[in-house]
Amino acid sequence: MATNNTPDDLEDILDRIAERNPSRLGVGRAGSRPRTPTLLEFRSDHGVARDAVHSHVSDELIETMELFAIQTLVDDKDEYLARPDKGREISEVTTERLQNNCQHAPQVQLIVADGLSSTAVERNIPDLLSILTDGLDQRGLDVGTPVFVTYGRVDVMDAIGETLEAESCVILLGERPGLATAESLSAYMVYDPERGTPTAKKTVISNIHDGGLPPVEAGAEIVDLVEEMCDKQASGLELTAADREFAKE
Repeated sequence: MATNNTPDDLEDILDRIAERNPSRLGVGRAGSRPRTPTLLEFRSDHGVARDAVHSHVSDELIETMELFAIQTLVDDKDEYLARPDKGREISEVTTERLQNNCQHAPQVQLIVADGLSSTAVERNIPDLLSILTDGLDQRGLDVGTPVFVTYGRVDVMDAIGETLEAESCVILLGERPGLATAESLSAYMVYDPERGTPTAKKTVISNIHDGGLPPVEAGAEIVDLVEEMCDKQASGLELTAADREFAKE
């Protein structure tokens, strides 16, 4: 369909789209190459992303948030990136430490892991974890000893939850950083955690950061979901199915 937009109108439309989108839109070129400011911004964002992956969560944050610190089977960052399977498991020694130092059989086990962006953890956890702890307590849910996992992948929640016989688990970990932001965090939730639980049985809220879903709002959503999970004894697709059945009734 033909339009009556002038070149000035189209330029204005493109400017408005670019302002609302973090992607690199309409940046132009200098001959066959990107313009210098665009190239420098790209390199800067790429450096921030690499730093987010290769840096570590500070001991100060772990102590301030009163997290019980453990480590997966991974020994260093290089192994973490090359062996995702090791980031999902804990050793027998770590299992004993959890059993001896953490609350047994809580309704909700909260876990923080560095994941693929320590920057995301540093930026979001101070607000998010406090909101979660207070919100779950107000709903009358028993929250276990919060745990921090170095070199953790999503499914380490299954190993921890199984070890502590938790009714449900929530793991907060840094997402793989992109060139738009390195501060994005995800929250994965599972009911009746045990090793080998498929991803389909897990519920997730992603893109938690100031430019996406703010930590305060994310905390409220997670509390609602965890309460629903415990009430309906399900998570992931099973929780969705339970919601559909309830709607039919």
